[in-house]
Amino acid sequence: MEIDFSKDKDGLVPAIVQDSVTKNVLMLGYMNEEAYRKTLDTKKVTFYSRSKQRLWTKGEESGNFLNLVELKLDCDNDTLLLSVNPQGPTCHKGTDTCWGEENKTNFGFISELENVISDRKNNPDNEKSYVASLFQSGVNKIAQKVGEEAVEVVIEAKDDNDDLFLDESADLLFHYLILLQQKGYSLKDVVKVLERRH
Repeated sequence: MEIDFSKDKDGLVPAIVQDSVTKNVLMLGYMNEEAYRKTLDTKKVTFYSRSKQRLWTKGEESGNFLNLVELKLDCDNDTLLLSVNPQGPTCHKGTDTCWGEENKTNFGFISELENVISDRKNNPDNEKSYVASLFQSGVNKIAQKVGEEAVEVVIEAKDDNDDLFLDESADLLFHYLILLQQKGYSLKDVVKVLERRH
């Protein structure tokens, strides 16, 4: 890996730190060639501290190390992307990231939908809420809906109407997310099982 440490007058390159599982960006630090070599040798992410003017291994005082999983170099050879397994919070303020965000798995819109479903389950005040009414009906009704939607997906898969197939697939996924929450789980729990199997 040919890193260009010469572009910066102090011989530093930015090092973006990303959780290897959640893909969330945890922090940004800087490395000189010595910090880079030490990171490779120890598999613990080491930076060059611009304020202390020395090397520092993340976690050397707190125990919240960043264990190196993979390292990539950008197209200009002057920025590193470090994929890590964090041991505890990353930020010195005690938060998961240096932006104060929680380092949790995010499935984009699906995670937003899970949050809405959770809200309907925990705050069933809205009498017009279909989701709240399903939760009030109990696990048998929800499981029945998942079964019905699964059968409809199979039926539409055998026909040539892609729109209907996708509509029924969305209905199945929606009701499955409700069933997961009724049972006290979320999609990330299912993903963990798939990861173990992989």
